[in-house]
Amino acid sequence: MKLPVQPVVPGFHPDPSVCRVGDDYYLACSSFEYAPGVPVLHSTDLRTWRRIGHVLDRPAQLPLEGVDSSAGVLAPTLRHHAGRFWMVTTLLSGGPRTFLVTADDPAGPWSDPVWIPEARGIDPDLAWDDDGTCLLTWTGFGEGIVQAALDPRTGDLLGEPRRLWQGTGGKFPEGPHLHRVGAYWYLLLAEGGTERGHAVTIARAPSPAGPFEACPHNPLLTARGTGAPVQSTGHADLVERPDGTWAMVYLGTRPRGSSPEWHVLGRETFAAEVSWSDGWPAVAGPIEPDAPAEAVEDLPDGTLPPAWVAPGVFPAALLSWSDRGWRLTAADGPAFVGRRQEHLHMRARAVVALPGERPDQATGAGGLELRIDPRHAVRIEVRGSRVRALALIGGASVFLGETAAMPETVLELRAEPHSAPTPFGVAMGPDEIVAGVSGPDGFRELGRLDGRYLSTEVAAGMTGRMIGLVCSEGDMLFRSFTYSGADDPKALFED
Repeated sequence: MKLPVQPVVPGFHPDPSVCRVGDDYYLACSSFEYAPGVPVLHSTDLRTWRRIGHVLDRPAQLPLEGVDSSAGVLAPTLRHHAGRFWMVTTLLSGGPRTFLVTADDPAGPWSDPVWIPEARGIDPDLAWDDDGTCLLTWTGFGEGIVQAALDPRTGDLLGEPRRLWQGTGGKFPEGPHLHRVGAYWYLLLAEGGTERGHAVTIARAPSPAGPFEACPHNPLLTARGTGAPVQSTGHADLVERPDGTWAMVYLGTRPRGSSPEWHVLGRETFAAEVSWSDGWPAVAGPIEPDAPAEAVEDLPDGTLPPAWVAPGVFPAALLSWSDRGWRLTAADGPAFVGRRQEHLHMRARAVVALPGERPDQATGAGGLELRIDPRHAVRIEVRGSRVRALALIGGASVFLGETAAMPETVLELRAEPHSAPTPFGVAMGPDEIVAGVSGPDGFRELGRLDGRYLSTEVAAGMTGRMIGLVCSEGDMLFRSFTYSGADDPKALFED
């Protein structure tokens, strides 16, 4: 099978779920510890997607106090039924809790959560039987894939959960999605773990309760054991177009560097055509963006772009517009607010107000940070009269370099191609993170780090790289921020 090499939603956008209303497609993804949670995107062609908001956009919907990295919200299912949008997901914070929210408009507002305490597990899915009964299907701990009728108004299960199909024998059968196609109910699963053994399998039954018959051509989708540039493909969802043709969205990663390779952007969303034969689906070809992957984004005055998030807290609790700049405050420890790195290569720049330039004369320390979690990051910050660059690798803090801070100093972080001369051996990582300052004489490098140390293979977890503003103590005033990204490094670094 020929699979796409370009994601339709790049960067950390895992566990995609898709639904269609008329000619419009809507997609939701996992957000884990970041708020606002569960991004919602819109498309009319499945190739080009635009973020229209978040499902969980207020603290009453998303209690993240004390959440760990790669906990929080995962594996949502997005559906449209009876004129409303429905989203069901799991919150990992003090134990997994399943909940449901609804909306008339996918851009919001979405309702407060209806909690489903009896559904103990992860990866919930919603479907409706012929008589209108709401069916909740999920991954039960120690039980495999289970299902029960649900009262969506109260969150009560209307009967004991029943076990469904448990997959083809791969580890961690999870991520169920139940679809009615013709006379059959199809149960789509993820198997093999969300790493290199990831796969999509499918079974069908005459009833949503089973018994389920495995597809003779399983797995429906996988890249395991291949040299494909996109790996870890799995956790899929199906959607039917208005003309009766079908497509699939799924997650994948783009590992690079020497063996065993590293992926840094997290799990991204890809798409493929689906054909049907003898009552079974098959991957029929790639769906990819028409344009090269490039972007430039500035942080506008007074309005935070919808893609900006913060770990464990909503950005408004940390970041505010004042004094012709964005003020970031470190209250209970370092504060970070940022966006996803969505391209294989990127350059981020920020200008901070030095203490003498600020109306309140307050002091602090902060600047730019590229992170995969708080323990794996590269930071360039202004601290007093100095600019310093440092790397955080697990429990270690590595000093990379420093220089004098000057008015209008431009802080810069880059993700550049790796400089190793050959892919053989162990020297070539996925990229190199370069920290420096830009001024009238151009860019001055202060230090660099092999990008493998900001990869999932090193840091572990379920997220991807984020780039944004950081304040390690006190508060900082940022005059500007710009993100430039491209999959082709020549579009960024030929100056």
